[in-house]
This record gives sequence, structure tokens and C-alpha cells, in this order.
Amino acid sequence: MSKPAAVQVHAAATSAKSDKGSRYFQLMLLVLAAGAIYPILYLRQVYQTTMLEVFHINHSELGYLYSMLGTIFLLSYLPSGWLADRLAPRFLIFFSLVATGLLGIWYSTAPSMTGLMIIFGCWGLTTGLTFWASVLKRVKMIAEASEQGRFFGILDGGRGLVEAMLATVALGLFAYATETRSESAAEGFKHVVYLYSFTCIAIGCVLVSLKDPKSVAAIETQEEKASHNLLSDLAFLVKIPELWLVTAIVFCGYHIFWATYSFSDYLQGSGMTAVMAGTITTIKLWMRPIGGLGGGYLGDKFSNISVLIVALLLATLGILGLIVFPALGSIGVLVVTVIFIGLMTYAIRGLYWAILDTCKIPLRITGLAIGIVSVVGYLPDTFIPLINGYLTENFPGALGYKLYFGYIAFIGGLGTLAALALRALVNKKAGA
Repeated sequence: MSKPAAVQVHAAATSAKSDKGSRYFQLMLLVLAAGAIYPILYLRQVYQTTMLEVFHINHSELGYLYSMLGTIFLLSYLPSGWLADRLAPRFLIFFSLVATGLLGIWYSTAPSMTGLMIIFGCWGLTTGLTFWASVLKRVKMIAEASEQGRFFGILDGGRGLVEAMLATVALGLFAYATETRSESAAEGFKHVVYLYSFTCIAIGCVLVSLKDPKSVAAIETQEEKASHNLLSDLAFLVKIPELWLVTAIVFCGYHIFWATYSFSDYLQGSGMTAVMAGTITTIKLWMRPIGGLGGGYLGDKFSNISVLIVALLLATLGILGLIVFPALGSIGVLVVTVIFIGLMTYAIRGLYWAILDTCKIPLRITGLAIGIVSVVGYLPDTFIPLINGYLTENFPGALGYKLYFGYIAFIGGLGTLAALALRALVNKKAGA
């Protein structure tokens, strides 16, 4: 090889290595963004009693705020995808993070109920309309075809790890303020909100200031020049059978995720103390980075769809185990089952956006496709709480949960069948 040719090869290799490093660094920032932006909306998980005291509101009023937030999310999914196809995702993500952080600073001043409604309404837009599809599309853009499972697995698993770490720091700040310095609960809560608010603003400023990898910059330039017609784009997408199978898989997989919210109450009903049940469900939460990362890497090594099929099947069997195992009288088996379901659930969450790649959707309308999948896939947010409440209230004790988990297992089985159908369809087209 001549010297100029060798120099060119070395330069190309260096450029590719640099581009890969830039993509992984951006992925890390997206993980931080997704892990930091949502917890500020759901501080009630840890600080609900404090929030009621600080804001001088009751449980019903708190419910109104979150009901409004959920409704705005549902209405935002489709336009969120449309918007992500028309504006550069990194600018939308920057706006989302900074706006969410600034709203958080207002939130820390303990505004009136009217102010809280404005804040939660705007949060629904900054974390739904301008953020949701943008971050998913951005991950898809920076990941190579062979890295889709890995990148989406890192996104979900890493996001869970960031949430857990920030929650630990926030709790430390709250305890230091209220116990060590004897400050009021309002002051302690303000420190917690400041942590999340300034973290969001800082991440947004860093992310928008970065230069894009060459491959991503070229895509964004191409998309800016592309013409868009919403009706023709929708007509094109609804004719893709793989997209509807992906939607069915997300819908069913999200059912299994919802089941995990009831584990603590179910374990206490099985004879555990509140502390023990809380410990087990906390351990389950730490399965998120393991399941997300592990599922993504296995998906890239073998097949995203195949690994997803296994995870859906095992999670469904685990849910059935929750119905059967209490009769065995072994708390240990029940505990292992709960943790195992958590592991499979987070593997599913890490993979079901990676399989969007099987639909062969042009990148210029990927955001719109994400919006369509999200509207249907996350519809369980609107009715699963009602199903759970009805069954556990009208069939008290173990029977209510057996019926509830039976329903979840049935839907999980349908999700497994949908994943098998998607794999068969993809294999058929590949062999055609």
C-alpha cells in the first residue's frame, strides 16, 4: 500500500472512531436527559405527604393535576412525532429540558393551585409534545443498524439508573435540610426541586452545544430539505403491517409493566411487612439497568425480535406464577418471581422500540411512526388503573389480584403471539 493510501485509511479509521465516540457521548447525554426530566413530574412517589403540606392542597386536587398531565400526554403523542420530523430533535430536546427546569424553579416557590395547573399543563407539553418522540428519534438517528437494540437498551436501563441515583441524592438533600439543619419541609422540598430543575437546564445546554456526528448532521440536513405531507405520510404508515404488530407488542408489553406497580400491595397481602415489601420492590427497580442493558446487547448479538419473544413469554409465565406460587406457601419463591418479572419487564421496555427498525420506515417520518405507536401502545395508562381498582375493590384479597394478574397474563400471551407474527413476517420478506 502506498503511503498516501495508508494515510487515507488511517484518517478514515480515526474519523469513524471519533464519530462512534461522539455518538456514544450523545447517547449518554440523552440517557441523562430522559432520567432527569420525568422524575420532577412524579415527586409524589417519595414526597406526596410533603407536597400536600407545602402546596396546601388535598388528595383530590393532586389527582386533578396528574389526571390533566396524563390527558395532555395522550393528546401529545401523535403531534410529538409530527413535530420531531419537522424540527431537529436536539433543539426540541434542548427546549424541553430548559423549559421543564424553568417551570421547576417556579414550582419550588409553592404556587397556588392555579399556578400548579399551569405548571403541570406546561410540563405535559415540554415532556410530551416536544420531548418524547424527539428523544426516541434522536437515539434511532445516532445508532447504526447493528446497534439499535443496544442503544435503546442503554436508553431505558441507563434512564432507570439515573433516576435511582438522582432520587438517592435528592433524598439526602431533603434529609440534610430537614433533619441536620432543622429547616422546614418546604425548604427541604425546594432543595429537591432545585436539584432536578438545574440538572435539566445544565444537560440541555450541554446537549445543544455539541456538534453532531457527521452521519447525523447529514440526515438532519436531508430532512430539512424533504417535503412533508401529513395525510400522505399517515396513509403510507398505516399500510405497513409490521408497524401495527410493533404497536400491538408495545401495548401488550406496557400491560406487563403496569402489573409491576401492584407488586408491593400484593406482597403485603401475601403476608409481608410494608418494609419487606418495599425492599423487594426497590430491588426490582434496580433490575431496570440490568434488564435494559442486557436485553439490548443480547438483541444486537442474536435478534431483537427473538430476544423480545423470550422476554415476553417468560414475563407472562412469571405473572401466572404470581397466581399459583402463593398456594405453595413459599415467600422465597414469590420474591424471586417478582424480581425475575422485573428483569424481564425492563428487557421488554429496552427492546420494543428497537424493533421499530424492522418496519423499514424512512427516517423523515420516523417521528410520526413513533407517535402512532405511542398513542395506541400507551393507551393502557387510561384504563388499567380502572380495571385494577374494580377487581381489587369488588373481589377483596387474593382473588382480586388473581383475576387482575390473569388478565395481564392473557394480554402478555397476545403480545408474545404478536412478536412471533412479526418475526415470521420479517423472515418471510427477507427470504422473498
